[in-house]
Amino acid sequence: MNVEHEELFRPWGTVTPEFWGVQHEAQPEQAVARIPQVLRGHLTKIAAKAASGLLPDAAWMAYQLDTEVTGEYGPEHLNTVHIREVRAHLAYLAGDHATSLGWYLHTARLRATIQGPDHPDTEEATRRAYSLWRTVPDADAPALGTEVLGAVTDIHGPEAAVARQTRKRLQVLAASREARAIT
Repeated sequence: MNVEHEELFRPWGTVTPEFWGVQHEAQPEQAVARIPQVLRGHLTKIAAKAASGLLPDAAWMAYQLDTEVTGEYGPEHLNTVHIREVRAHLAYLAGDHATSLGWYLHTARLRATIQGPDHPDTEEATRRAYSLWRTVPDADAPALGTEVLGAVTDIHGPEAAVARQTRKRLQVLAASREARAIT
């Protein structure tokens, strides 16, 4: 994955049924799975709550759906990943960077386990987490950046572009903090 150009990928906007209707590549021995209609219906209701400004209600609905989906499909299933990405997005909309980033890193790791570290969906999930981290206030960035570095190193290796870019950003943040402490 190339992040050398520092292109910023913001978490997606309103989650729509069309978004969730796309097919995802599965492991070769598995059939390509579509998100069940009942799940899409729940996601649409969650998106409507969030769009109407009722983020706590949407987050509660997402939590309940996560519990249901995990119980039905297990923790390492793309349907579980999808709802947890929604939870990450809802936390982002609520301004809770730490929780949002935690969910995005969690789902990136899940995608790496399910789809493999080189799968485009895994790389996109990692880009989302990295890009979200780049938007957090500098005061929170070093601690959260350590989490990002651990995850991207686990997924893509220590010499992957995203790992190098994360280390570089962490060094800049540390130098900036030291400069402020001196003055």
